[in-house]
Amino acid sequence: MLRHLAAQAEPPVHIDIDSAGTADYHIGAPPDLRSQRAAQRRGIDLSGLRARQITLDDFARFDLILAMDRENLRELSAMKPENSRASLKLFLEYAPEMNLRDVPDPYYLDADAFETVLDLTAAASRGLLASLQVSLEKGA
Repeated sequence: MLRHLAAQAEPPVHIDIDSAGTADYHIGAPPDLRSQRAAQRRGIDLSGLRARQITLDDFARFDLILAMDRENLRELSAMKPENSRASLKLFLEYAPEMNLRDVPDPYYLDADAFETVLDLTAAASRGLLASLQVSLEKGA
């Protein structure tokens, strides 16, 4: 969702975006078909994505690492090296209007749960992109 909205932004936002899990589940696998179908209905193709696990290198590579929920944020905080440049935040901090802190895991739920996750990540993505735009304008 973030890649999609960043590419559609005017002007386009050029940022390095990646996705990784804290657990080693499904490494190398494509996104859940329900997730792919929900995204496709919104014009987003997820078929080329493959699951990977976060690495210590990610804490040096990225300025910001976003967690979908507080449990993952705790795990990320525990593994973050002391000299890391990465800030850790909950993704939904960028969508305060949603009145949620955690993006729910839709895996064991129905197809509507995947739509809800896309709604939440779209709101957080828009908020993050707006925040980055403000930062860029201040720096210019």
